[in-house]
Amino acid sequence: MKQFKGRPVVAGVCEAPALVSHGGFNTLASFQGALQFGDFPIIGNKYKQTECDDQNNKDLFGKPMLGKALCLPQTIGSTTGGMVLYCANAMGKAPACMLFSEHIDSLAAAGAVLSAVWTDKPMVTVDCLGQEFLDYVKDGMKISVAEDGTVTVD
Repeated sequence: MKQFKGRPVVAGVCEAPALVSHGGFNTLASFQGALQFGDFPIIGNKYKQTECDDQNNKDLFGKPMLGKALCLPQTIGSTTGGMVLYCANAMGKAPACMLFSEHIDSLAAAGAVLSAVWTDKPMVTVDCLGQEFLDYVKDGMKISVAEDGTVTVD
C-alpha cells in the first residue's frame, strides 16, 4: 500500500479499481462510441460498458472505463473534451474518478467542474499526484480517494 497526495479539483471520496494510461488521454476519441451508440441494442454490450475507443491509446483501447479510477498524465485532443466528460458523467458512462499525475489541463478541469455543478454525481478529480504515482499504479489495483486529495493504492 502506498499513498500519494494530490490537489483535489473536485473533492470527494471514491473507491474503484485502477485503469492506467501512460500517454495523453484523448477524451473525444475515448468516449465517442459510448456516447453515440451506447443505447443501440444491435451493437451489443461494448458501448454500454464505455470501452475506450481511442485506437491510438495502447494502454486503454478496448478496455471498459465505466466505474474505474482513470489514472493518467493529462488529457489531449479536441476542445470538446470538457463537454464530453460532462456528457459521459451525465449519461452514467463516466469513470468513478480521474487521477492526474500532472497538472490538470483546462479542458478536463472544465468537464470535472461542469459535472460537479450540473449533475447530482460529481466525478472526483485529483491532479498533481506526480510521476511516481503513474509509475506505481497498475490496472486493477484498488484505489481509494479521500476528500483532501490523498490517494491510496493497494
